[in-house]
Amino acid sequence: MTAERARKIGPVLATFVVANNMIGSGFFLLPATLAKSGGVTALAWLLGTVLAIALGGAFARLARQYPNLTSPDDYVRPALGRDMGFLATTLYWISSWMGNNAIAVAAFGYIAILLPFGDGTGVRLVGQIVLIWLMFGLNLMGPRPIARFQSFCVVLGLLPVAVVLTFGWASFDTDTYRAAWNVTDRSDAAVVFSSLAPIFWAFVGLETGAMVAGVVDDPDRNVPRATIGGITIAGVVYLVSSVLMMGIVPIDDLAASGAPFALVAGEMFGAWAIPIIAAAAGLKATGTLGGWMLVSGESGARAAHRGFLPAIFGRMRANGSAGWGLFIVAASMTAIAIFTLAPTVSGQFETIINMVVTLVVMAYIAAGLSLLLGSPELPSGPQEKLLGMGALVACGLLVFSTPVPTLVGSLVVALLVWAAYRGFGSRRVDGAAGEPR
Repeated sequence: MTAERARKIGPVLATFVVANNMIGSGFFLLPATLAKSGGVTALAWLLGTVLAIALGGAFARLARQYPNLTSPDDYVRPALGRDMGFLATTLYWISSWMGNNAIAVAAFGYIAILLPFGDGTGVRLVGQIVLIWLMFGLNLMGPRPIARFQSFCVVLGLLPVAVVLTFGWASFDTDTYRAAWNVTDRSDAAVVFSSLAPIFWAFVGLETGAMVAGVVDDPDRNVPRATIGGITIAGVVYLVSSVLMMGIVPIDDLAASGAPFALVAGEMFGAWAIPIIAAAAGLKATGTLGGWMLVSGESGARAAHRGFLPAIFGRMRANGSAGWGLFIVAASMTAIAIFTLAPTVSGQFETIINMVVTLVVMAYIAAGLSLLLGSPELPSGPQEKLLGMGALVACGLLVFSTPVPTLVGSLVVALLVWAAYRGFGSRRVDGAAGEPR
């Protein structure tokens, strides 16, 4: 075995990398959001997993065609041109830091249980902003401290939650679950399709298998395996946890909760378990927030190096952190926290993730079109066309399931970003795609 191959990761580890990138804040708060509709959302989980697999197949193929890709621009520009490469890259970056707000909402939803005072909207707003700026400060120390903090949070954060998922079936009540099947005045099919957009928040990150193809051993075979396997693991974990919780706690209580796992733990073990699970879940979500803020800073720096963002985003500190870029991201996240504040934690969470999923889907549409149309250097064959069409069908269903106001808002964001680029940014981009300045 060569030294280079020894540094590569195999299909099993790559599969868990993909799965871990999808199992985040949605794991801790989506059950409360979906409880507003009922247990019928289990069917939406199944459909969402199928759509995610269709998109994952497209990204696995793109990884084979562009083995060194690090940005949507790498595969979009050859097929669709510079403007679409910019739009896909920038919308993906915007969705990444907007999504961080949903993580902050989930984290403080659990942390609030540990506080000696109430968790009203004002307290939640202050708490989310404090978390944002604490993680900004930690990120300023460089990638290594934030990676260590995230690892610490994963280990201590998931163990108590795993206990709930393992032993929770002893408290599962089929009558409670049947009573919660559909608590809306709409048909089962309507509820399933309307739930696709929030559910797909759980699968954002499915493309990361393609993004790390360069460190995977035998990527032509193992990236597709890792992508499909990681998506399947994430889908099963989310489906099982959602069904379990809706069969333990009455649906109205679950929907009103800002910390559903802690609520379920209280039903299973008693009141003493609530703060333990709340601390564990809050810690895990906080670690996820810190890690994704690092990703936002790094992806913003790469976009700036390509000329897609102002140069200030590309300025790196000596310790490797994107100081000014992270500051702008943290300030923008603070504004999002203020503008999306809602009476309930799940309501605020749903507002944010619907917008994020719509922006991500726009980037996914560009990926599907890139496969379907091909480029002069890489013409599209039958397999690429099939995978591209599958990705576009999946994106179409996700768009169809998104509330109209969210779609309009996302289109406005896309148009404003494109107009700003055409007016100011395009002059900074030379003809060489992917070459940092």
